[in-house]
Amino acid sequence: MIAGSASLRRLGTIWMLSAFAAGGLSAGLWFSAQSAWDAYLSRAYVAGVTLYDALSHPSATLEGVTIRPVAPADLELAERGAFNRMPDVPTPAYVTRASIRDATNDDFGGLQLRLAIVSDGVRYEVAQLNPGDGRSAPEKLGHVTRLLASYCSQPVLFAQMGDAPWQRIDGRAVWGCDAAPRDTRLIGLLIALLALAAIYTRVAGTSAQFVQFAETLRSRRRLGGPQAYTAEGPQELGAIVEAVNAYLEAERDQLSRRATVLSGVSHDLGTPATRLRLRTALITDDALRAKFDTDIDRMTGMIESVLTYTRSELSVEAPRQISLSALVHSIVADFQDMGLPVELSEAGPQMLQSSGSVFGARTRATALPDSGRVLVTARPVALQRAVTNLIDNALKYGRRARVELVATSESAVIAIEDEGTEQRAEEVEALMQPFRRGANAGAIEGFGLGLTIVMAVAEQHGGALSFANGRRGLRAQLEIRRS
Repeated sequence: MIAGSASLRRLGTIWMLSAFAAGGLSAGLWFSAQSAWDAYLSRAYVAGVTLYDALSHPSATLEGVTIRPVAPADLELAERGAFNRMPDVPTPAYVTRASIRDATNDDFGGLQLRLAIVSDGVRYEVAQLNPGDGRSAPEKLGHVTRLLASYCSQPVLFAQMGDAPWQRIDGRAVWGCDAAPRDTRLIGLLIALLALAAIYTRVAGTSAQFVQFAETLRSRRRLGGPQAYTAEGPQELGAIVEAVNAYLEAERDQLSRRATVLSGVSHDLGTPATRLRLRTALITDDALRAKFDTDIDRMTGMIESVLTYTRSELSVEAPRQISLSALVHSIVADFQDMGLPVELSEAGPQMLQSSGSVFGARTRATALPDSGRVLVTARPVALQRAVTNLIDNALKYGRRARVELVATSESAVIAIEDEGTEQRAEEVEALMQPFRRGANAGAIEGFGLGLTIVMAVAEQHGGALSFANGRRGLRAQLEIRRS
């Protein structure tokens, strides 16, 4: 088990509590800021409603808002609308003009209130300043001051109620940018996103540890692996690694005992077989002596076949990078040196079709460069045995063997097609189990393990053994993965 690691239950509890804490903190920051902002806008609205009453009755006072008449020297600028040239106004000065009339009742005499808003960075839209009909003039002015509070600026108001003189209104302590509460909603959102990213990263990392270990086990048969595995992760992954190591050790012991037993049987049968050969030599009857020799050869050959199959199951050979094309060439050359009808089919160059351009409508075919080497990660001795078995079968059941190597970026296929055999692909696929032989078993020597060994080698290399009906005869296809 992995030392110093926590269980998934404990990690899940920590992540869940962390998520709740981060969510609660983010929600608290968000709603507290929203509440403070709503209260700030409400104060600005109430100040606007009260301001209208203060303008109508000059004796009224308003907390946080100062109202003083425009200096006589500046009245001409106000009448001309040159509010941006008034003294002590923000710079740069953006002027927005609007008018308010009470259309609901005549409580305030139905006077028209003219406004000039001088802001340092905002030019307000008149449509936003006028909320529409159906509201009283104080409500409309409250809407204006609430709108001023919605933007971060330092506006100064100039107002004229009817024919009264222009008044300078400074309410920046109520609706100015400095009076606005601190907006922590972005901080709350950032905390939530960071917590979500951190938890997702931990969950994805833990899941990746399990996936990585599964991929390592999946490629063990093809690429080999250590005697025992180690992994970093939660306790549950450590328990899985420990169980896998125990299983692999038991499997190695079982296969080792099986190979030891078979090797012992082969060795123990060697001495009686030798004595039988010596005693058979004393038989004067040639026909009877030949029968004894044949039975002894079959017995020893069967033991050697079983040992070969067991060694292939043990996968004692370490995989390494080899040139599969060179391996196939050497196998074919060995058969050809013995005068056997085996030939290698050279694949033609791959062609790349190019579409026509604006200067020509015809397509062109370009031959891709061929390096002549097909590199794979494989067990060369096991592959040589498998390809040799398939070629032997093609020569046994047909007149000749034709070998072809086709490779893609992910896999390579070694195809061996015989000539003249009457067997079909469906019949041969049923003979891949151990000690299964066809109807011509009496006429052709064999022990029924050749295809079983080839199938085991193909599975060790992440591929498969299949058969198809070729143009001349039966076509065996040994597919392996390249990496």
